Amino acid sequence: MTATARRPWPMPWKMGLGFALGLVLGLIVHLTGAEAAWVKIFTDWVTTPASRLFLNLIFMLIVPLLFSALVIGIAEMGDIRALGRIGWKTLSYTVVLSGVAVLLGLVLVNLFKPGAGVDPELAQQLLVQNADRSREIVASVDSQPRGMDMLLSIVPSNVVDAASSNASILALMFFAVMFGVGMVLVDAEKVSTLKRGIEGVFEISMTLIGLVIRLAPYAVFCFMFNLAAIFGFDLLVRLGAYVGVVVLALALHMFGTYSLAVRMTGRSPLKFFRDIQEAAVMAFSTASSNATLPTALRVADQMGLPQKVSRFVLTVGATANQNGTALFEGVTVIFLAQFFGVDLTLGQQFMVMLVCILGGIGTAGVPSGSLPVVALICAMVGVDPIGIGLILGVNHFLDMCRTTLNVSGDLTLATLVAHGETDAALPDPAPASRPL
Repeated sequence: MTATARRPWPMPWKMGLGFALGLVLGLIVHLTGAEAAWVKIFTDWVTTPASRLFLNLIFMLIVPLLFSALVIGIAEMGDIRALGRIGWKTLSYTVVLSGVAVLLGLVLVNLFKPGAGVDPELAQQLLVQNADRSREIVASVDSQPRGMDMLLSIVPSNVVDAASSNASILALMFFAVMFGVGMVLVDAEKVSTLKRGIEGVFEISMTLIGLVIRLAPYAVFCFMFNLAAIFGFDLLVRLGAYVGVVVLALALHMFGTYSLAVRMTGRSPLKFFRDIQEAAVMAFSTASSNATLPTALRVADQMGLPQKVSRFVLTVGATANQNGTALFEGVTVIFLAQFFGVDLTLGQQFMVMLVCILGGIGTAGVPSGSLPVVALICAMVGVDPIGIGLILGVNHFLDMCRTTLNVSGDLTLATLVAHGETDAALPDPAPASRPL
C-alpha cells in the first residue's frame, strides 16, 4: 500500500503562521526584556537583515516586472480604443474610491476629534524625541516637485534614471504605457519577436519572484517580530484615539465600500476577501504596495480576472490607486490641526480632500512614502508640519494597515474594471486550486 503524499500548506497559511509566531514572540520579548543586549543583537544581525534582504530581492525584480506587465497588458488589448476604455474606467473608479476613502476619514476625525484629547506631556515628549526625523521629512518636501513641475516630472527625460528611483516610478510607468501604445500602433508582424521577448521578461520576473516568495513566511516572521519586540504596543494605546480613528476608517472602507463595489460586479464579497488573503498578508507585512505587486498579479490570475486588465490595473494601481494612503493623509492633517488648535474651514478641509486624492495617486508605493505628502499638506493649511513627530512612533503600524487597504483596493479596482470585459476573461481556476 502506497503512502498518501502530504499536501503542502497553502502559502497564506504559512504566512499566517509566520505572522502569528513573530507577533507573539515579539510581544513576549517586549514585555519580558526588550532592553536586553541579546534582543538588540538578534534584531540588528538576524531579523532586520533578513527582512531587508527579502525586500531588496523583491525590489530588484520590480522594474522589469512592472515594465513588462504594463507593456504586455496594453499590447494584448489590441487597439487604442480598448486602452482608452480600460484607462478611463481605471481613472474614474480610482477617483471615486479615493474620494470616498478621504471623505470617510474626514467625517470620522471630525466626529471623534482625536487631536483635542492628546496628553500635552506625551505630545511634548514625542515631539522632542522625533525632532530630527521630523525636520528631515519636512526638509524633503522642498525637494518634491509641485504644480506644473510635478506634471512635467511624469514624463522622464531619462528613463534609465527613472527606473533607478522609487520616487520616479510614475515616470517609468508613463514610458511603459507609451511603449505599449507604440506596439499597438505598429504592424503586429514587425513587433511579434519583441513582444515575445518582453513576455519572456515578464515570465522570468514572475518565476524568480516566485522563488523569492517562498521566503515570505520567514520574512513575515521577521517583520512582525521586529515590530512587536522593538516598538510593542504601548504607544498605540497612548495614542489610541488617533490610531482607532485611522483603523476604523480603513476597516469601514475596506469591508464596506469594497464589499459594495465587488457586489456590483456580481461576485461574493466573502469569497473575494478569501481569495485576496495572501496579497493582504503580504501587504500588511511589507508595508509596500510595490513589493506586493507580484503576489497581487498572481492572485488576480487565480481569481480569473482578464490578464489584459489585471496587468494594466494592478501595475498602475500599485502607485496610482492608494485609497489607504489618501485616507491616512486626510485624517493625520486634521488630527494635527486639532492638536495645534488650528480651526480649518469646510473650504480648507475640501482642499485637503482634493490634495489627499492627488497625493494618493502620486505617492511612492514604498514604506512611509506618504509622510512628506502629509508635511506638505500641513504647511498648505497653516499647520506646523513639525508636528508630524507626534505620529512617527505609530506610523509603521498604520503604514502596514493602509498598505493592506491599498492592495485590496487595487484588486477591487481590477475586479470593477474587468466587469464587462468578458471577451478576454480567463477560465475559472481549476477545482484543485480553489480555496475550500
